[in-house]
Amino acid sequence: MKDLHCHLLYGIDDGSRDIEESVGILKKAANEGITEIIITPHYMENTKYNCNNKTKIELFKKLYKRVAEEKLDLKLYLGNEVYFTENILELISKKEIMPLNGGRYVLIELPVQNMVHGTRDYLFKLISKGYIPIIAHPERYKVFQDHPEYIQKFINMGVLFQGNYLSLYNKYGKLAKKVLKQFLKNDQITFLASDIHHLDDEYKLKKLYKDVKKIVKSDDKVKDLLENNFDNVINNKVFNINRQ
Repeated sequence: MKDLHCHLLYGIDDGSRDIEESVGILKKAANEGITEIIITPHYMENTKYNCNNKTKIELFKKLYKRVAEEKLDLKLYLGNEVYFTENILELISKKEIMPLNGGRYVLIELPVQNMVHGTRDYLFKLISKGYIPIIAHPERYKVFQDHPEYIQKFINMGVLFQGNYLSLYNKYGKLAKKVLKQFLKNDQITFLASDIHHLDDEYKLKKLYKDVKKIVKSDDKVKDLLENNFDNVINNKVFNINRQ
């Protein structure tokens, strides 16, 4: 697996607390068979989770050095999980936030309870400027739980979706599991990722490939969800999605 979403840049959000915890999680990831990881710290405007690119890069270099010293067979990249704000373009230009691996893909978190009015309009503006939004864990948002049919309207605009595969193992409740399975069956999820935060979190990867195949009915689709689409992001390629 290649992991698009996790919180292992230590001490700047609600994820890893220090570099030792980050290294411990990365060792676990390597042992589980993960080969590449985009580290995506939260960025929430006007909160304490607002580390800028300069500081993120300094921490990332220190972590990268430790990974090399530990001889872990992992490739690491940097980005952000950006909490939705109308200022995303401005934050990118000010080098406060970072698209995934510095490319065109921007990982965005929406409010869990109520979607901000005009969200689709703003995402369209982001797309018109050459960026491709990836919405993190849609199965956790009330709007998609109550109205799963809404997701296709976003996909038709060019928005991609990343599910947290641990939702399939009831980490976020039965409803999130049900909704994610429905989205996977409908070919509406482009990536599956861990969203791992802490050393005591479990990856649960040993069964994942088989369990996802039961849902999507195709080895090729599983590989796209866990590996191939990740590669497109890293290489900054545009690829086809399931517009209807």
